[in-house]
Amino acid sequence: MNCEVCQLKELDVEHFEIREVLRCILHTIVFHRALGLVRPKDIDLELFEITYVQCGDVEVEKKLDEKIDQFISWVEKHPNKKRQVCISFYERKNKQHPWYKKIERLYWEQWHVNLNVTQHPKAHSSKSHHSKVVVDPGEGRSEDRSVRRAALEASLREVLFQIIKFVNEKKDHVPPITDGVMYFPYEITIPSSSDSAMDMFKRMLQTGHPTMLS
Repeated sequence: MNCEVCQLKELDVEHFEIREVLRCILHTIVFHRALGLVRPKDIDLELFEITYVQCGDVEVEKKLDEKIDQFISWVEKHPNKKRQVCISFYERKNKQHPWYKKIERLYWEQWHVNLNVTQHPKAHSSKSHHSKVVVDPGEGRSEDRSVRRAALEASLREVLFQIIKFVNEKKDHVPPITDGVMYFPYEITIPSSSDSAMDMFKRMLQTGHPTMLS
């Protein structure tokens, strides 16, 4: 099966911005790969003048938040590693062997989210009704921060347009829709502790999928 790969523009983020940036990107990808009836929910980012759309599914939101939490923990434990998140869509296929049956995953689309995280002192966590946002720890250098924030916001908009462009142009590889299925199956992965981003990408080319985040 043909597996299309989309390498999204690398974003320069600070630690406290990771959650919002990943939420925005991952929810946008899942929304554009949703099937059937969904309940779109507009979400305004707290750190940027950007609104994105979620599917309005509690289970999807929970799954993405769990993976984002795990990724943030990974970043804290591996400060000198390249940061990349991959969301992979796949089909489940039954493969008949002479003595047993095996369910295989056939990956047909992968999205690579690339983050360059600037190391700063840890910020304070602030929980709101629907989100867990980390507050900007620096009150000084406000002019420099505002310039950098504006650049990140512009780059994040570019990534969102990149997602929409890819979805609209790349359609031949998408498998047939199964009745009653709301979402294509997907998994979210990061490199293992010993991998660089290039190691992860090479392994994807060879095996079709990266190491699963435990």
